[in-house]
Amino acid sequence: MKTATVHEIKQELLASPDKLLVELCLRLSKFKKENKELLTYLLFEAHNEEGYIEEVKIAINEAFAELDATTNLYFAKKTIRKILRIANKHIRYTGSKQAEVAILLHFVSSLQSHGIPFKKSTALNNLFQQQIKKIKTALATLHEDLQYDYQRELDAL
Repeated sequence: MKTATVHEIKQELLASPDKLLVELCLRLSKFKKENKELLTYLLFEAHNEEGYIEEVKIAINEAFAELDATTNLYFAKKTIRKILRIANKHIRYTGSKQAEVAILLHFVSSLQSHGIPFKKSTALNNLFQQQIKKIKTALATLHEDLQYDYQRELDAL
């Protein structure tokens, strides 16, 4: 079976009645947890992006709290990658560069302040540097006032 393109799906959805769209969304949400999470964000959280960012930051803090500073570096790497996957998932949901910068800055500062010797591990150090690059790239697309505020936070790291 050939998968339809996004354009074809959009045209079909535009031609569909509202009741059918509701049924399609509900059916779609039953198949994957990520679909349900995205629909939840779009329906309940999209209007309050700042609150959503704060929730994501709290989730990142909780995940780092579970990570013990004395943990084996191998398990620390796995856990940090898991936390980053969660952060990236939420960034994709928002689709906002400001949210991306805020969430990644929080992730990087949490990693740095947690006490894990990530500089000793090449993989973790590279992961840290990649996130800094992502932040700088997303930062360049923001408004000048926001750039200044976030750049100060980045410089503090």
